Amino acid sequence: MHISLGVKESMWYLNSGCSRYMTGDAKKFSKISYKASGHVTYGDNNRGKILGVGKVTSSSSTVIENVLLVEGLKHNLLSISQLCDKGLKVTFESNHCLICCASSNEVVLVGKRIQNIYMVDFENSDFKSILCLFAKKDDPWIWHKRLAHIHMAHLNKLAKKKLVNGLPNIKFEQDRLCDACQKGKQIKTSFKSKQTVSTSNPLELIHMDLFGPSITRSIGGNYYALVLVDDYSRYTWTFFISAKNDTFKVFKKFANVIQNEKDLRIKSIRSDHGGEFQNAIFETYCEENGISQFFCT
Repeated sequence: MHISLGVKESMWYLNSGCSRYMTGDAKKFSKISYKASGHVTYGDNNRGKILGVGKVTSSSSTVIENVLLVEGLKHNLLSISQLCDKGLKVTFESNHCLICCASSNEVVLVGKRIQNIYMVDFENSDFKSILCLFAKKDDPWIWHKRLAHIHMAHLNKLAKKKLVNGLPNIKFEQDRLCDACQKGKQIKTSFKSKQTVSTSNPLELIHMDLFGPSITRSIGGNYYALVLVDDYSRYTWTFFISAKNDTFKVFKKFANVIQNEKDLRIKSIRSDHGGEFQNAIFETYCEENGISQFFCT
């Protein structure tokens, strides 16, 4: 079979002529056992040497087990017969194909027709649910997801001590990265420090934020802290308050004192969209006193 469609390396061909999942790209395997175990014979009677067998994992957490690594094979092949052996059924339409669980008829995977070939792109697939190309009961990564993305070492302890009903007694290995865990642990890049001050006088802009509620109550019986920072001088005031609805009262008192003390007027304030700042009372006060109110997006 000669195929020249210019498809991506992540595409897998749905093939009714092959009896096993197979690929010639060793980089696709997340786990592989290298051992010579015979040959596969192609439709033109040429043969390819089997170099090993293992597990293929995509960036979308799709896992296929018992995949053959075949020397010189230029394409990735999905065996339709092997899909059916796993309790799936494959239905072909004019421009796509559906892979469904035979028992529930739930669509598991949608393939695309490109010219006269049906293909599946594992890196950018139209998944309806987790791809069940093998039994889910003994899949460590399914249990990892079911139990709130717990570390594999802890799963081994749970299984060994039989602390979770139904948890299989299998070896839980960290043989690849969980994309959800990886994304969840990523942090945002911090903003670069400003080299220039955008304001020209004190009280021209006041930054405000409310911290709390804290777990421990302060000696004065407060759970919150209102922090105000002058943009020009970077001078900071901190007020401890007992409840969020005291925020406006504390700010109003602060504004009266600081404006009289400095003989300057507060021109603008900036805060987040918290209800303690974005409300009718704050809005009315700012309008009456000529203060511009800005919110961080």
